[in-house]
Amino acid sequence: MEARETTGAWPAAGAGPVPVGPPGAVFAVVVLTAMNLLNYVDRWVPSATKELFKRELRLTDAETSLPLTAFVVVYMVMSPVFGTLADRWPRKVVVAAGVALWSLATGAAAFAVGFWTLLLARGLVGVGEAAYATLSPSLISDLYPPAARNRILTIFYVAIPVGAAIGFSVGGLLGASYGWRVAFLACGLPGLLVAALALWIREPPRGVFDRDAADPAPAWPEALRSLARNRQYAITVAGYTAVTFASGALADWFPAFLARQRGMGIGEAGSLIGTAAVVGGLGGTIAGGWLGDKLRGRTRQPYLALSAWSMGVATVLASLALVVETRWVIAVLMVSAQFFMWFYNGPVNAILVNSVGSSLRARAFSLSILCIHLFGDAISPPVVGAIADLTGSLPVAILLVPFSLVLGTGIWLWAWRRLPEADP
Repeated sequence: MEARETTGAWPAAGAGPVPVGPPGAVFAVVVLTAMNLLNYVDRWVPSATKELFKRELRLTDAETSLPLTAFVVVYMVMSPVFGTLADRWPRKVVVAAGVALWSLATGAAAFAVGFWTLLLARGLVGVGEAAYATLSPSLISDLYPPAARNRILTIFYVAIPVGAAIGFSVGGLLGASYGWRVAFLACGLPGLLVAALALWIREPPRGVFDRDAADPAPAWPEALRSLARNRQYAITVAGYTAVTFASGALADWFPAFLARQRGMGIGEAGSLIGTAAVVGGLGGTIAGGWLGDKLRGRTRQPYLALSAWSMGVATVLASLALVVETRWVIAVLMVSAQFFMWFYNGPVNAILVNSVGSSLRARAFSLSILCIHLFGDAISPPVVGAIADLTGSLPVAILLVPFSLVLGTGIWLWAWRRLPEADP
């Protein structure tokens, strides 16, 4: 579909040429990207301060990861709920409410007095983040046409490594200097400002860039059948799930691994992980989005090809980082691994956006969130913790990370070679 720039009003769905940058689009993307950044700041503060609240609250290794699991379980269960609410309420209002809730819940964790109060606070973070994560991609897809979505989603997902870096670095440094409670408060409360800004987003018409704009949203049984038959969607999500399993376990346990096995302090370990996330992750997300578009027309399924090969390189580098002992070598390997590990972010999410119609998009994203977390990072951190408790060896337990990365790489390689060509 042809697109042209305009400064006028939103076009009628399906009515001739449509704008590349409709009114308010840049503001909306900036606000949503800021939310994505804070999302990952709040998500990884517990991992950066794990050793601190473990001692104070007298938790086992498995118990230190269960609050993350509680967050992810609530997050994935609530995602389909918000996917349904998206059809009944203005998306910006639901998103703003969700961001406000998760910010308050992150701050509330600072007042935890034991395992169950910490678990409750982190569970509430999952409710808020489900509202935001489910609806933001559908908002973005209604702001830009399909050919531009990989680039815009790349900008949006650049916030993930930056936010993770802030969560690990600032969380670790504040925790080491002032205690883990201060780290939770400082990282949680800024989200209230961004939540207020979300109310100023101009709500785009649904499906304005899609041929099926007038189609009603299907009921969940019909949506599930449609998505199960969609091989492009289903196999992409399968690889995404394996990668999420690995990345969740690595992010939650690598700071503790460095502290226990390599003699690093909490602040030093957090800074190393944060630096690797922001340098490697930022560069990898940008490079992946750029290369994904460059590969269009040069290979079949370019987004899957790039995701598969880059994840294969990341697997080798991450595996080496788990066995070397020299600190600067660990740092170089982790930056390099993060660089290649983040290539998939924009391309894979562009596949998910473009592989379904606009009427199905919110449900498709809510289901993908459910899958990648239910079988991914909801279970991988406590599984690693339980194996570490059982064997007395965190190095043995953390070997689940490279095995899962190999699985994700294999799924995407198969899809690259076997799936029929699809529009980007």
